[in-house]
Amino acid sequence: MNATQRLHDLGQSLWLDNITRGLLTSGTLERYIRELSATGLTSNPTIFDHAIRNGDFYDDAIREKARAGNPVEAMFFDLALEDLVAAADLFRPIHHASGGVDGWVSLEVSPLLADDTASTVTAASSLHAKAGRPNLFIKIPGTAAGIPAIEQAIFAGVPVNVTLLFSPEHYLAAAEAYMRGIERRLAAGLDPAVASVASVFISRWDVAVRDRVPAALQNHLGIAIAMRTYKAYRELLASARWQKLAAAGAQPQRLLWASTGTKDPQASDVLYIEALAAADTINTMPEKTLLAFAEHGVVKDGLPADGGDAEQRLAEFTRLGIDDKALAADLQRQGVVAFAESWNDLLACVTEKSEALSKSAGPA
Repeated sequence: MNATQRLHDLGQSLWLDNITRGLLTSGTLERYIRELSATGLTSNPTIFDHAIRNGDFYDDAIREKARAGNPVEAMFFDLALEDLVAAADLFRPIHHASGGVDGWVSLEVSPLLADDTASTVTAASSLHAKAGRPNLFIKIPGTAAGIPAIEQAIFAGVPVNVTLLFSPEHYLAAAEAYMRGIERRLAAGLDPAVASVASVFISRWDVAVRDRVPAALQNHLGIAIAMRTYKAYRELLASARWQKLAAAGAQPQRLLWASTGTKDPQASDVLYIEALAAADTINTMPEKTLLAFAEHGVVKDGLPADGGDAEQRLAEFTRLGIDDKALAADLQRQGVVAFAESWNDLLACVTEKSEALSKSAGPA
């Protein structure tokens, strides 16, 4: 039994943080499902940008859509949905066997809508309907404008992957939005079984403080924040409010560890996978991290439900002048900007590709 299977048996889902047409057409994704216990995947604009820019898998589809005169954003969403629908179908047996808990794929609304609640809700509903798959999450950022959009989307029956969360406070705000959406569905006589995950970003914490902490504390802040967040997660699931919703048929909003590829070349390439093993959670990881963990990862004891020594660890950072709440807000703001830049780069890539392919094809 390899390490990925052991982690799966512990109760953690392994999702791939990657999607390309090549992964689908080569049978590689299917192999990861069969051999490495992959039970879902996530996507983002940077992933699609690299896939489109650095290969020719999308060229025929882009050429056809460009000839049809499709706007560039609509062209991209068509390309992304073609991939994600195919991936969703591969994961559909897992989705069915797990009662809808696992076997998900995710598609992000335009990051340019991060400050627009109403447009985010409209886009989320439209994309989910267009996909036509029950196991496709729509990613909405947990920003000030995103939180009410999450509640509205859940109330409308759209499964949501809440992204750009960095702290227990961010997670709890997302969980509150999810529960309010479910409570509104129950009050309206609607099915409360609308799925959601809450994606907490880990490695960016350590990148942010790398030059501000001694070597002994490097690559420890993100894990400590995760431990504190896991405690909040377990406490929420044990709360009377959640137990009432669960009894009515609601599904838990699962905690997802995101940004778990190691950024420090001096650290273990499976640092965050080994450290964040935890029941009833998800770890979405880059392809090279998944392969590395399957090869030499070690499954340790799961995270303690009480947060373990997270507070003692975090106190060390506080003594160095690091305000984790302020830093979480900064990281989320930086994330919004970075996602928008990636989105603009992606649309520019699709535009450049479509123009180049149209010229090379000659007159229609």
